[in-house]
Amino acid sequence: MKVIVLGAGVIGVTTAWYLAKLGHEVEVVDRQPAAGLETSFANAGQVSPGYSTPWAAPGLPFKALKWMLGRHSPLVIRPKALDMAMLRWIGGLLMNCNEHDYDINKSRMLRIAEYSRDCLTALRDETGITYDDRQKGLIQLFRTDAQVEHAGEDMRLLSDSGVPHELFTVDQILEREPGLKGARALLKGGLYLPGDESGDAHMFTQRLAQMTEELGVTFRYETTIEALDASADSIYGVRTSAGRLTADAYVMAMGSYSPALLRPLGIRLPVYPVKGYSLTLPLTDESRAPVSTVNDETYKVAITRLGDRIRIGGTAELTGFDLRLRPDRRETLELSFSELYGGGDLSQAVYWTGLRPNTPDGTPIVGPSKKFANLWLNTGHGTLGWTMAAGSGRILADQIHGRKPNIPVLDLSVDRYARAFG
Repeated sequence: MKVIVLGAGVIGVTTAWYLAKLGHEVEVVDRQPAAGLETSFANAGQVSPGYSTPWAAPGLPFKALKWMLGRHSPLVIRPKALDMAMLRWIGGLLMNCNEHDYDINKSRMLRIAEYSRDCLTALRDETGITYDDRQKGLIQLFRTDAQVEHAGEDMRLLSDSGVPHELFTVDQILEREPGLKGARALLKGGLYLPGDESGDAHMFTQRLAQMTEELGVTFRYETTIEALDASADSIYGVRTSAGRLTADAYVMAMGSYSPALLRPLGIRLPVYPVKGYSLTLPLTDESRAPVSTVNDETYKVAITRLGDRIRIGGTAELTGFDLRLRPDRRETLELSFSELYGGGDLSQAVYWTGLRPNTPDGTPIVGPSKKFANLWLNTGHGTLGWTMAAGSGRILADQIHGRKPNIPVLDLSVDRYARAFG
C-alpha cells in the first residue's frame, strides 16, 4: 500500500518509519527544507511519560486568573479579534476541568506516553540512534508546601497506572541533581519519575528521517500542502506546490495546521496552537548544571541537559499563529534557570518559539478520520509530541496495516469529540 504522510515533524517521521518497517511504500511531504524544523525543532527536550498531565485540571480557572496578574505567569492569553477557534478551545478546556474528566484524561495520556517510551527504547536498541539522549529520570521541583500536598493526587493516578515514582526530600533531590545546591533554600521537595528521559527531538527526527529514507521512504521537502481532494467517502489526492500527489492512504500529521486542511472536508478538530518558547545555551559549569532534566513547578519551566548544551523551555501563550519572540517570555525562562542553576551562558542563548497543537482534554488524536476510509489522523499532541511520538507512530502504522495495536486505542480517536463537534 502507498501512504502519503503530511508533515515531517517528529510525529510524521516516526509514523513513516513504522509504516516502512511494515513494508508499505511511503512518501512524506513538508514545506520545510528538512525534517523537524518547526514544533520539533527546539522543544524542552523531555521524554516525560510520568509528567503527562492534562492542563484541564480542577482549580485551573482560578489558577489561570491568578497567573494572569503575575509578571512571570506560565500562561498568557493574547486574544485576536473574533478568534472563535480560541474561544471554542478554551470552552472545551474548561469543560474538562473537573476531577472525573481529569482522571480519565490523565490515565489515557499516561497509557500512550508509557507505551511510547517503550517503543522509543526498542527503536533505540534496534537502530543504535543517538540524539544527546539520557535515561536518568525527571524531577518535578516544588517550591511551596501547597505544591507538595497537591502532588499526592497525581501520585495516586501514577500508582493506578503502574508508573514508578517517589516523593523526594530536598536532600534526595540534591543527591540526583547536585547542580541545585545553590537553590536549596528555595526547594520544599520534588516528585521523582525514574522512567522519564531526555533528548534532542530535532536531532532524533533528522537522524530517523535519514534511516527512514534508507528503508525506501521518499521525502518531498519544500513542498507546500494546499488542499486535500475528496469524494464522498475517500481522499483521492493532495494538491501541493509540486502538483497533485496520490496514494492509497493519507496521514494528517501537521500539528497545529491540521484543522485548517481538514475543515473544508467537514472534519472539525479541536486542536489549537499554544505557543511555547525555549532558550538553548552552552554549558559552562558542570557543577551548576542539570544532570538530566527538571521541571520548575512554580514557573512551569523545564530545564534539560542536552550534551554540552542546556535547554530551557516553557510558558504557554494563546495568540493564534503569531510567532513573534517576546522579551517578557524570555525573562521568565531566564529567571527560572538563574534561580535554580547557573552553569550556562545566557548571553549566548538562542531564543526560539514554536506552536504546540493542543486538544482541550490533553490527549492526542490518533486513529481513523471516520468520515473518509483512507484518511488517518496523528495530531494534537500538545507539549508531549516528543514524549508520545514513537508510540503514536506505531499505533497508527498498526491500524493502517490492519494489525491490532498493543494498547487500547479507541479513546484516542476523533470520535471522542462527536457530541461537541458532530
